[in-house]
Amino acid sequence: MALSRPFQYAQPKGALCCGSVALEGLVRRFGTPLYVYSADQIVERLGLFQQAFAGREHLVCYAVKANSALAILKLLAARGAGFDIVSGGELERVRKAAPEALSRVVFSGVGKTAAEIDLAIAAGILEFNVESEAELELLAARARRMKTRARFALRVNPDVFAETHPYISTGLREHKFGIDIRRALALYKQWAGNRWLQAQGVSVHIGSQIRSADPFGAAMERVHKLVRQLAAAGIALRSIDAGGGLGIDYHGCSFDAAAKVDEYAAAVQQALKGFDGMLLLEPGRFLVAQAGALVARVLQVKRSGSKTFVITDAAMNDLIRPALYQAHHEIVPVTPRRGRVRVVDVVGPVCESGDFFARDRKLAPVEPGDLVALLDAGAYGMVQSSNYNTRLRPAEVLVERGKARLIRRRETIEDLLAPELV
Repeated sequence: MALSRPFQYAQPKGALCCGSVALEGLVRRFGTPLYVYSADQIVERLGLFQQAFAGREHLVCYAVKANSALAILKLLAARGAGFDIVSGGELERVRKAAPEALSRVVFSGVGKTAAEIDLAIAAGILEFNVESEAELELLAARARRMKTRARFALRVNPDVFAETHPYISTGLREHKFGIDIRRALALYKQWAGNRWLQAQGVSVHIGSQIRSADPFGAAMERVHKLVRQLAAAGIALRSIDAGGGLGIDYHGCSFDAAAKVDEYAAAVQQALKGFDGMLLLEPGRFLVAQAGALVARVLQVKRSGSKTFVITDAAMNDLIRPALYQAHHEIVPVTPRRGRVRVVDVVGPVCESGDFFARDRKLAPVEPGDLVALLDAGAYGMVQSSNYNTRLRPAEVLVERGKARLIRRRETIEDLLAPELV
């Protein structure tokens, strides 16, 4: 099996490692379930975008919702990244991890509250990606109250179909996101003279886990047409936010990340020929997904009729993507055993039939006490975790240049019960 780097088996016939750090050793120190991330790959993936767009003014705004660990935010900020946030809580994470990066923040999301807008205005963020006329009115009112101008970009909905899971497709007219692109020109004109608003740019985001560059190019062509129409009307925008959504391969196949970024960059650049303002990019999953793995211990191997269940100490509350999206994650033993590959269901101990990581999956032999790694779990893993069944959330470890450090300790029952009153 071709494993997603940086998780590779030590040679020859060795155990699984993150870079040069053995996962078995990390488990002895920090227990299971355990999220492990490669800082080196995260930095490398950021560099691919920065290099691909080096010929024009641009800013890579990492989508915080993909993985909001403070240590990862700090790592990216130190290398020039900005941030795409969707809540006031994510703004505070950026403030905690890298206060110097607040001016490189774009605030997206369909339901910003007045309190969140106030926080972001006070922080001096780069721009608000506004998703409705009502939100634009609210932003103007809050800016007036704070006696400062707020920079905004309308998030337009280009009605571009992206072949992805329906839960993470966002670019069609029937989706809750954005403003119909046919309505945007009139809105920009309507608000052009407002004392408290500055039309900074235009924004688009068509979905997530998109594997082809074509939909991105199509969306940018429609956005660029709008920008030209605005310029003709005397409204010169300074930025175009191309959004995120570039996907990865979750099936353990050979994956040329650099080629994918180059293909994406070519499509976007071609569509934006003639626009010399700043280009904002919002990759999330592409930067962190393959840099992470969830390590779990096998509790039981249970045979029931014709089925074999591998029951682990990780569950849907730790990684919900398979249950929520029917998402595929490669699952491999940390220390391989000899023997035949078996067809199994890999499941957790949560009291739900939907608590599974894989169904009818070919898996190398494992026994109780063995460790398994769920690969490509660096995005939408820990951020979507919960305490369902009163389970404690995992610890997180970051591996950088051959050294591992704990970036989030394992939750305790005291942490979990502390907010409750009897």
